[in-house]
Amino acid sequence: MENNHKVLMLIFFCSILPIFSEQNTLAPNQFIRYHETIVSAGGIFEAGFFNFGDPQRQYFGIWYKSISPRTIVWVANRDTPVHNSTGLLKLNDQGTLVILDDSKGVVWSSNSSRIVVKPALVQLLDSGNLVVKDANSSGNFFWESFDYPGNTFLAGMELKSNLVTGPYRYLTSWRSPEDPAEGECSYRIDSHGFPQLVTVKRGIFLYRIGSWDGFLFTGVSWHWHRLQSLFNFSVVFTNKEFSYQYETSNRSTLIRLVLDSYGNTQRLVWSDKTQIWEAIASRPIDQCDDYVLCGINSNCNINDFPICECLEGFMPKFQTKWGSSNWSDGCVRRTKLNCLNGDGFLKYTNMKLPDTSSSWYDRSLSLEECKTVCLKNCSCAAYANLDIRDGGSGCLLWFDNIVDMRKHPDQGQDIYIRLASSEFDHIKNKRNLKRVGILVGVIAFIIGLTVIILVISASKTKFGGIKKLFYKEKEDGDLATLFDFSTITKATDHFSNRNKLGEGGFGTVYKGILVDGQEIAVKRLSETSGQGNEEFKNEVKLMATLQHRNLVKLLGCSIQHDEKLLIYEFMPNRSLDYFIFDTMRSKLLDWTKRLEIIDGIARGLLYLHQDSTLRIIHRDLKTSNILLDIDMIPKISDFGLARSFMGDQAEANTNRVMGTYGYMPPEYAVHGSFSTKSDVFSFGVVLLEIISGRKNRGFCDPLHDLNLLGHAWRLWVEDKPLELMDEILYDAAICSEIIKFIHVALLCVQEKPENRPNMSSVVFMLKGGKLLPKPSKPGFYAGRDDTNSSKGCSINEASISLEAR
Repeated sequence: MENNHKVLMLIFFCSILPIFSEQNTLAPNQFIRYHETIVSAGGIFEAGFFNFGDPQRQYFGIWYKSISPRTIVWVANRDTPVHNSTGLLKLNDQGTLVILDDSKGVVWSSNSSRIVVKPALVQLLDSGNLVVKDANSSGNFFWESFDYPGNTFLAGMELKSNLVTGPYRYLTSWRSPEDPAEGECSYRIDSHGFPQLVTVKRGIFLYRIGSWDGFLFTGVSWHWHRLQSLFNFSVVFTNKEFSYQYETSNRSTLIRLVLDSYGNTQRLVWSDKTQIWEAIASRPIDQCDDYVLCGINSNCNINDFPICECLEGFMPKFQTKWGSSNWSDGCVRRTKLNCLNGDGFLKYTNMKLPDTSSSWYDRSLSLEECKTVCLKNCSCAAYANLDIRDGGSGCLLWFDNIVDMRKHPDQGQDIYIRLASSEFDHIKNKRNLKRVGILVGVIAFIIGLTVIILVISASKTKFGGIKKLFYKEKEDGDLATLFDFSTITKATDHFSNRNKLGEGGFGTVYKGILVDGQEIAVKRLSETSGQGNEEFKNEVKLMATLQHRNLVKLLGCSIQHDEKLLIYEFMPNRSLDYFIFDTMRSKLLDWTKRLEIIDGIARGLLYLHQDSTLRIIHRDLKTSNILLDIDMIPKISDFGLARSFMGDQAEANTNRVMGTYGYMPPEYAVHGSFSTKSDVFSFGVVLLEIISGRKNRGFCDPLHDLNLLGHAWRLWVEDKPLELMDEILYDAAICSEIIKFIHVALLCVQEKPENRPNMSSVVFMLKGGKLLPKPSKPGFYAGRDDTNSSKGCSINEASISLEAR
C-alpha cells in the first residue's frame, strides 16, 4: 500500500510541473514525461521519449531538433523500453538519472561511479551530449551520455581503448532500424598489438580501418584531405590509453558516423539544400575491405584482375583453388627464411598496413633500427614506420604471416616484407623477363600499329581520331589488347546470325570462342552507329582502367578493315532486361536474387562515382546494359557515352545529348547538363523496373495516361505502393522492404538533381535506415512523351542523339 501511495504522489507531482520543451536543464526531482523534451541551448538537439510507431515501446533518446524525419543519435534505455506512455525520466537526489516504468519501477539508470556531493542538474549540450553536472560549475561532469555511445559517432565524442584492460568505449549497432537494442556489430579501437580501428561482428573482424599513421588511419582514403574544411581528426596515444575523436570546423555543419546492423559504416553530412543526409564516406569501400579476403601473405588490389595476388616470394598454398578465385587459404613462402645466411627486405609502397593485432611496436626507434630489430628475430616477417609524419618515426613489426594487406587506392604507407636472400635473384630474373616481354610487346605493337595506320590512311576511313588514341594510350600505358580481325571473325564464325546475342542502336553483339576455348562477347559497331570514333575511343580508354566485380571487363578491341570491334568477357545469362520483362524468365528472379542484383548495380555505380581513380559518369545506365554472369552477378556495361571528371568537378554540359529516353533525367535531356546525379536518376528508373517487372518507356497506365514513373508516384501519393510490385514477388514478409526500395527509387528520380541522394547515400539507404526523407515529384513522370517526339505513352526504348536546348 505504501508503494502505491508513492506512485500516486509521484504522478500528481508531475502534473504540476512546467513543460520543458524550451529548456535545456533538469533539476533534482524534476521529471520528463511523454511529449515533453529538453532542448539544447542552441536548439540543435532535443531529448525526450519517442517510439517507432508502437506506443507500448517507449525509449528516451536524443535527436536533431529541426531535421525531419527524426534522426536518433542516442538511446538511454535501448535494451529496456518502457511499455506504455507513462514512463518518466528523473534526476534523483544522488545525481543519478533514472527511467521509471509505473509497473516495473526503475528500468534504466545512469549508475554514475562518481559521488555527487554538490547540487547537480541535467543539461543537453549543443554537441548532443546529455550530462549530469555540477550546478555551480560549467565543466564538472558527474555523468555524460558521450561515455556510453550507441550506433552513432558524433563530433566531440571519443572512441577509447584501454591498452591494459582492453576496449571500453565504442559504438554498437542496433538490432534493426526499428530496434535500438544492442546488436551484433561494434566499431572500436582494437587494443591488441598496435591499436587499430576495426568493425567487429560477434568477436570476428569484418573490416579494418587500420592503424594510426600520424595523419589518418591507414585504410582511410586520402580524399579525406579534400574534406578538411568540414572536420579534423585527433588522437591521444599514451602507454595506457588510445582515444580517437573528430571535431567539425564549422559548428553549423552537422556530421555523424553511423554503424548499421550489418556492420557497415557511413559518415553523413546534413545538406540544408537538399534536406537529406548525404554520405561522404562509407565502409566497406570495395571487396578489398573484406577482412582477409585474399588469405594470408597476399595483397589485394581492387584495380587488378584478379584482385588478389601472392606477395613476391610467396606462392598459392593450393594453386587449383587460387586459380578458381578461392583465395581463402592464402599463400606460403617459396623459400624458407634463413636467419644465419641473412635475409633481405622487399619494399612495398602505397599500402594499407596489415593487421596489427599481433604486432610489436616501439615509438622511439628509427626505421633503420627497426630493420635491425626485425633481422634479429627469425619470426619477424615485416617492418614499417609507426608514424609517417616528418619523414617517419617509430617501429612496427609483424611476425610469421602478413594478414589483410591491400594496395591503397590513393596514398598509403611503405612496408618492408622479409624474404630469403635467394628470392631476390628470382624476383630480378622475373622482372627482367617481364621487361623483355614488354619490350617485345612494344615492338610488336609498334609494327602492328604502323600497319594499322597505313591501312587506315590508305583506305581513307574515319579512324584518324583512333590513331591518336592509340598513340596516347601507348604513352599512358592503359592500352587495351589489340585483337586481329581474322581472330575475331573465326571466333564468331564470320559473325554468324546464330551467334548473335543482341542488337542495339550502336551495333550488334555476338558470342565468340577463341582458339584457347575462352568465350567472348564482341560488339560490332555499325557504319551508321551513333557511336562514332569518339565513343569508341572513350569506351576503350575507360574500360581498360576500370576494375570492379560489378563492371564488365573489356578484354580488347580491333580496328581493322573499317571495322570497330570491342571484345568483352562473355556473360552467359545475357542482360537484366532479358529476365525481368519476360513473363516466364522473370520467375527465375525472386526477391532475394533481385536484391543482390540491385545491390551489385548500386555498388558498381558507387565505384564509378567515388572509388575509381577518375569520377566516371556512365550516362546510359539501363536494364539492357546490366549484364549477368553465370552466378547472376550484375555487371554494368557499355561505356561508350561515359565521361570522366577530374578533381572536384561536379557536373558538365554538352550540346550533343546521347542516351536512352526513359532513363535520362530532365536536366540532361533538355539542357545537356550531366553529373553523378544523372546516373542516380537512371538507377532509380532501373530500380522501379526491377520491382515492377515493367519498362518505364513501354508501360502506360490506361486510366491516367502515365508512364512507370508517374504510375509509381501516383500509387505512392495514394498510399498504395505495393500495387507497383511484380505479382511474382508478393510475399507479406518482404512487403515492408519493397516499400523501402520504392521509396529510395522515388528519391532517385526526383525532378531536381540537387534533391536526389548520391550513390553512397543510396547504398546506405538500401542497406539500413528506415527514416528516409519524403520524395518530391519525379522528372518526366507524365505518360506522354516529354520531348514532343510522340503523343502516346507506349513508346519503345531507343538510343538517341540530339542537340540540347
